[in-house]
Amino acid sequence: MRRVLRSLSTVLIVAGVLLIADAAATVVWQEPLSALMAARSQAQLSDELERLELRTLAPADRRALDELPSTARRIAFAARRLRERAEPGDPVGRIVLPTLGKDFVVVDGDDAASLRKGPGVYPDTPLPGEGGTTAVAGHRTTYLAPFRDLDDLRRGDHIRMEMPYGTFTYAVQGTRIVEPDDVSVIDPVGYERLVLTACHPLYSAAERIVVSARLVKVEPAPDLRR
Repeated sequence: MRRVLRSLSTVLIVAGVLLIADAAATVVWQEPLSALMAARSQAQLSDELERLELRTLAPADRRALDELPSTARRIAFAARRLRERAEPGDPVGRIVLPTLGKDFVVVDGDDAASLRKGPGVYPDTPLPGEGGTTAVAGHRTTYLAPFRDLDDLRRGDHIRMEMPYGTFTYAVQGTRIVEPDDVSVIDPVGYERLVLTACHPLYSAAERIVVSARLVKVEPAPDLRR
């Protein structure tokens, strides 16, 4: 009996140490298990993203694209076609945060399953190049915590959205904290912009942190230039 009790005590001590270590890692860095799962998803999504090229368009779409008179309209056409074929959780581009030293594959959708893979574009907002406000949500403490350091972004910092049809560079305008149900943050504002959102403060969903950035540069994919 004593041997059994000692073994049980050892198991409980080890379990307690592991739980404390997991909690400490979550506070200092992020939740380890979900980070591992998301890292695997990101690796797979990166491979899929590389195959998202304009040559996958149907012949009729290619002809329609070639007939459009301006680069801006060709970009918008390609963006619409990408959104039309994307399912929730599918890769649509990559977000690069140079001042934070981070980049992640972005997926279509802001549902729980999609955000476990990486940052996700709100389904009711346009992709970059379509005009309006593109909104992207992301976790701060789990699943690689892509938006953990949003509050470190400063006015003028650049954010890039690298899409299969072009690269879009945005300059941060500012950061604000809003109520979780404040949907006005994704409203159109008369120019093309990017909005990043996440829960706030860390380890709480009481509020939302919102970073707004204005489009300052567009580099079309080679096939769209004229």
